[in-house]
Amino acid sequence: MRRFAQDVLLLALATGISRVFGLFRDVAIADRFGMTAAYDAFLIAFFVPHFLRQLLAEGALSTAFVPVYTKLRFRDESSSTEPAPDPRADLTRRHDSAGAFASNVLSWLLMLFPVVVAVGILIAPSYVPFLASGFDGDKLALATTLTRIIFPFIALIGLASVFMGILNAQHRFFAAALAPVWFNVGMILGVLVIAPRFPQQPVLGLAIGALAGGAGQLLSQIPALLRCGFRFRFSLLPLHPGIRRLARLMGPAVLALAVTQVNLLVDNKLASHLGDGGISALQYGMRLFQLPLGVFAVSVATALLPRFSAAWARRDEAGFYSYLADGVVASALVLLPAMAGLLILGTDVIRLLFQHGSFTAADTLRTSRVLSLYVIGLLPYGWVYVFSRAFYALGRTMIPLAASVVAVALNVTLDLALVSSMQEAGLALATAIAGGGSAILLGALLWPRLRTDVRLPRLLRDLGLIAVGCLTLSGLTWLVRWSVRSGPVGLTVFAPLLTGVLVYGAYVRLTPLWALVGSLRTEWGRDSSVKGP
Repeated sequence: MRRFAQDVLLLALATGISRVFGLFRDVAIADRFGMTAAYDAFLIAFFVPHFLRQLLAEGALSTAFVPVYTKLRFRDESSSTEPAPDPRADLTRRHDSAGAFASNVLSWLLMLFPVVVAVGILIAPSYVPFLASGFDGDKLALATTLTRIIFPFIALIGLASVFMGILNAQHRFFAAALAPVWFNVGMILGVLVIAPRFPQQPVLGLAIGALAGGAGQLLSQIPALLRCGFRFRFSLLPLHPGIRRLARLMGPAVLALAVTQVNLLVDNKLASHLGDGGISALQYGMRLFQLPLGVFAVSVATALLPRFSAAWARRDEAGFYSYLADGVVASALVLLPAMAGLLILGTDVIRLLFQHGSFTAADTLRTSRVLSLYVIGLLPYGWVYVFSRAFYALGRTMIPLAASVVAVALNVTLDLALVSSMQEAGLALATAIAGGGSAILLGALLWPRLRTDVRLPRLLRDLGLIAVGCLTLSGLTWLVRWSVRSGPVGLTVFAPLLTGVLVYGAYVRLTPLWALVGSLRTEWGRDSSVKGP
């Protein structure tokens, strides 16, 4: 548990740094573009690369890659009985099979991605009108041009996803989680430096910045890969046996994530008919919704996946479900108070961050409605990350796929029912409800095994304590917010925020929840990169 907590903390720190830069990026974008037709066009252009980024960097490829790579490392370590005189030589020897597998994957991707990029650029005029059926001619032409500029991003991020998988499997979480900082830096430079060079269409600078950021995310991971002993060797044939297992795991995972991206596709398609700013409102609201989700929920799930995989490879069922219980509690410990805070302070946070330059007061109200409904699904989506990683490690990849199909069907049905009366806010509510449905379904399928574990009473107790703490936090935060309601916007955000953090921190310190937090206090300098979980 101590090492798991350390890895979550390191991941959360690196991801937090990335999200801070992401926040700066969004502030710069809001100031320059606001909720305009140009930013709507950029978001449509970025949809396909973002979709493939979700499949690769944060989805099917990296999720399927880690269990296969981890199992190969486990087998290499188990079969390595002769001591090596040089520790570095021993590290290389033990990772030969896993390294050959990773090199084989990278070699095939180097051959595949140029073809994918070329096809995506050539046929952009065919699929962009489908994605944004509500755009007029000029807006559609701009979206097509931006799509062609951005499309090579998928090759950069696809290769970066394999690098990330190698590092995560070797417990080098910090370097992999820090890499997206460079994507955000590229976007910021695109807004502040490159966009002014295109006075007629400054949004072209944003597209070029996204491409530069993808290159930075790829290249920034190479030093960490070299330090952990990985050496790339180009090899197409023969196929490594692990490729077949990777394909078997990726198939359902790709379908599951592709199905979930239907939600975003439908949301954007419907929002394109709501006039300028409809897609932008969803995007700004989603950014704040994803801030706690990306910093902590993804960190917990990323740290758990290699542990799930290794525990199952050792046939340690008790350890597997112990990790699952830890993930459920750790997610709730942060995401539930974050949900409460965003519900109370969301409008003030949006006003503080975005309401300047091209972003108006009306844009703030429109975005705050979206955010208040998105955050209902914050904890459920965090648990979906944990549950799906558990099923991927078990090799039962069809279960997350089935849950995704059910969630998408629910989301699309609610989208169509709510968009006419609630506009983009109805699309946000549909997304939140669909996330809750997916979490309930996945959790119910894991529950029969989890409930037999001796940790179940502690799990239920901890969740109950977290709920009580969040009710206390909510009441005091709202009271402070009400007392400073007429003050400057900075005061209306930071005074209740500081109160909530201090109150919740004191509550956790005085309850058994402190045992979980206490496990984070560990030796930062200890290197666990090549040790088992």
